[in-house]
Amino acid sequence: MSFLRETDWSVFTLLHQHRSELREASKKALGSKDDPLASIHRGEISSSEVLRAIENVIEDVITNLSRNEAPVLLLNNRSDWDNIQDIFYTDTQCFGNQRVVDNIINDISCMLKIPRRSLHILSTSKGCIAGNLSYVEEDGTKVNCTCNTMTAVPSNVEGMRNLSTDAEFILIVEKDATFQRLLDDNFCNKLSPSIMITGKGVPDINTRLLVKKLWDSCHVPIFALMDADPHGIEIMCVYKYGSVSMAFEAHHLTVPAIRWLGLLPSDFDRLNIPKSALIQLTKRDQSKLASLQMRPYISYHPAWKKELDIMAVSKMKAEIQALTSFSSDYLSKVYLPNKLQFGGWI
Repeated sequence: MSFLRETDWSVFTLLHQHRSELREASKKALGSKDDPLASIHRGEISSSEVLRAIENVIEDVITNLSRNEAPVLLLNNRSDWDNIQDIFYTDTQCFGNQRVVDNIINDISCMLKIPRRSLHILSTSKGCIAGNLSYVEEDGTKVNCTCNTMTAVPSNVEGMRNLSTDAEFILIVEKDATFQRLLDDNFCNKLSPSIMITGKGVPDINTRLLVKKLWDSCHVPIFALMDADPHGIEIMCVYKYGSVSMAFEAHHLTVPAIRWLGLLPSDFDRLNIPKSALIQLTKRDQSKLASLQMRPYISYHPAWKKELDIMAVSKMKAEIQALTSFSSDYLSKVYLPNKLQFGGWI
């Protein structure tokens, strides 16, 4: 149980002020022939259902006030592994910083049991996509991704339609620098038609939604290319299993079928990567690694556990760029083709 904070109420008020827009969107979404219950079975939530959930909470607050009691919000614990407006700029003095707004929105989303996108709260995407993919955005804009250019991940991923691709696999790339290098090497077309996605580090919700949408639409293998360090492994786990802060919505944002392609700690010895290209784990790295080793899902993946154990024993890590010690294009011409051809993923 949590007492109603001024910042919480500010976000809630903004949502309630847009109730007329939500009702209008509801009419368009449902129509006269659509069964409201069908949207629930499809994993969708109508605007009328969103509005009702918000109003239920507001009614409880009003009831508390009428009884001269302090209003409270009952918030579920969203940090549990078991489980079109930027609001920040409407009142910067009230919120302080963007992270406060993000946490409040996630709390409210968890409390209502409604995804934040169903609350009509969208954020600018930071992720990029390239490769064999074309689609139509919600406003009718036709987008054709090509491998020698990159396209920003749409802010409204759910509005994407008419997805078309001949890609044989999807490659999630941790860092923008590696993504750019593979673009320069025309990797998507040289080996086989493919799609590349990067969240530029820790992925935002839109990038995670896109990976999920592509998996549901294309059903092609998805591989992760990360630095062989605790931070890179953590990012891969966000795509595959979800983040602790958004655990309540993991089933909408994750793809458990993602495979770890590299860089693997076992690659250090297998490829004989020069010692000079390896980096010693910091105390913070070791703490993060220990935390990863205790995650419940790791016990279900002996191969993953083995890789983490190798890193823990060696106390060494490496970035993808360590492969440039062999040649500048070793990643695109040797490492990735061999991994993909001979099944070097876990």
